[in-house]
Amino acid sequence: MALDRRKLLHASGLAAAAAVVAPFAPGAAASTNPSAQNRPGKPGAPVSGADVAAATNWSIFAGRKVGVITNPTGVLANFRSIVDDMADKGVDVGAVFGPEHGFRGTAQDGASEGTSVDPRTGITVYDSYGANVADYVGFFEASGVDTICFDIQDVGARFYTYIWTMWGAMQAASKTGATFVVLDRPNPIGGQARGPVLQKGFESGVGQLGIALQHGMTVGELAKYFNAVHLPAAGLTPIEDLQVVEVQGWRRDMTGPDNRAAWILPSPNMPTPETATLYPGTALFEATNMSEGRGTTRPFELIGAPYVDYRWAEALNSKGLAGVTFREAYFQPTLSKNQGLICGGVQVHITDPTRVEALEVGTHMLVEAKRLYPGFGWRGDGGRWMGLLSGSARFAEQLDAGADAKTIMDSWRAELDQFVRETRAYLLYNGKR
Repeated sequence: MALDRRKLLHASGLAAAAAVVAPFAPGAAASTNPSAQNRPGKPGAPVSGADVAAATNWSIFAGRKVGVITNPTGVLANFRSIVDDMADKGVDVGAVFGPEHGFRGTAQDGASEGTSVDPRTGITVYDSYGANVADYVGFFEASGVDTICFDIQDVGARFYTYIWTMWGAMQAASKTGATFVVLDRPNPIGGQARGPVLQKGFESGVGQLGIALQHGMTVGELAKYFNAVHLPAAGLTPIEDLQVVEVQGWRRDMTGPDNRAAWILPSPNMPTPETATLYPGTALFEATNMSEGRGTTRPFELIGAPYVDYRWAEALNSKGLAGVTFREAYFQPTLSKNQGLICGGVQVHITDPTRVEALEVGTHMLVEAKRLYPGFGWRGDGGRWMGLLSGSARFAEQLDAGADAKTIMDSWRAELDQFVRETRAYLLYNGKR
C-alpha cells in the first residue's frame, strides 16, 4: 500500500493580470484581487497562487535560489509547468523535488522517478518519495537552495499524502533557515471539515498530525497552521519567512466540478473531481477485502467484491443519502485487490456535489456491506490499516461490533468541533467552515 500520493498566463494574459496584481518581494503579503475579467481560465474561475506569482514574472523569487516541490498539477492556467515557466523567465531554480509518482508524473502507485537531470530544463530532480526530514535537509544543502516553493494540488483528505510531503519539507526549512513559499490552490472538495481526527499512536505515512480526515483547508492554510502550532510542538522554530500566495476568487463552498475543465490528475487513481469528492469516504475500502475500484476507470466510485450482489445497492439507496445514488454494478479490476475477478458492487453516482458528505457515504457503505455479507472483512491485518486511515482503532472496533452508521459518525463530533475551533485563526478564504 502506497504511503505517499500526488501548470498559465501567457502573452496578453500575463500583461492583463500584471496590471492588477501588485508586485511581490520576499516577505511581502500575498493579498491581491484581480478582477473577474482578468482571471485566467473560464470567466469567474479562481486564479491559482501560481498564476498570481507568474503575473509578475515570478518577482517573489528575485534574488533567491529556489527548490520547487511539485508534480504535474503544478501548472499555470495554460497548463504549462511552473518549473518550465520559471526556468524560461530567469528564476534561479536550483532543484526540483519529485514526490510519489514523480515530478513529471510517470510513476505508478508506490513508485517514483528516481533522482535525475530533467532533460527539458537541465535542473536536477531529487527523488523525495519517502524522504524524511534529514533527507530533505540533505537535499536542500546539496542543491544550495535558500527558498522552498511548494505547489501540488491536494484533494482535501488527510491520507492523500502530498500534505505530508509539505510537512516534512517545512520541518527541514525550519532546521536550515530556508524561506518557504506556498503557491496555493483551491481545495477541490470545498472548505468544510468532516470526519475523525488522527489520534496519538496512529501516526504514519498517511497521517502524521492530528487533523480531521476531511480537513477542509487549502495547503496554504495548512502550512500556516503547521507553522504556528505543529512546528513548535515538534520542538522546532516556526519558519520565519513563510509566505502563502493566495488563490484569488475562491470560496469555501466551491468544489472541484465548479472548474472541472482545469482538472489534472494529481495521481493515477484520481481521474476526476467526482473521484476527489467521494475519496474521503470510499478510500476507507482500502482497509477491507473489497476492491475500491483500482484497476478500473472509476477508482473510488466503483466498489465491490466477488461476494457482493444487488442487495447492497438496494440497501444503500433506501438510506436516501444526500447528493448520491447507488447503481448496481459489476466490474473486473485489472490490478490490486480482486484482480481479474468479477466483482459485484455499486457505482456511486454524484447527483449534487454540493450536498455530498463523503464520510457519511463511506460509513453507510461499510456498515451495510458488513451487515449483508459474511465474506466482508479486513484486508488481512485485523483492521490495522483502517486504524491508520481513520485515525484511531475506534472505527474498526465499532464496525466489528455491529454499530450503525449514526453511532460511528457521532463518535467523532467532539474532536471534529475542537479541530474546527483550533484551525479557525489560520483560514485565508471566506465561507462556511
